[in-house]
Amino acid sequence: MHEELVDHLTRSTPLRRGEASRVIQDVLAYFDETAEDFVRRRHRELQGRGLVNTAIFEQITAELRHRAVAPPEYTLRQLRRIIYG
Repeated sequence: MHEELVDHLTRSTPLRRGEASRVIQDVLAYFDETAEDFVRRRHRELQGRGLVNTAIFEQITAELRHRAVAPPEYTLRQLRRIIYG
């Protein structure tokens, strides 16, 4: 499906075609995650590391700015609503 990108990766890296195709599929799947799913996943991960919500929400807010397609900036209330409903 992304033959031009596969060709580029095989020319510019030591990856073979099958490896390049899998890398592309993995990257696309990573960025296919919705902003809400990202917030939920990162909250669980950071909470598992022992961070408190204040630190978690600050970090999630900072990370959201660097997503491939940045979502609108969420307020603290919106982030809480995504997590807790």
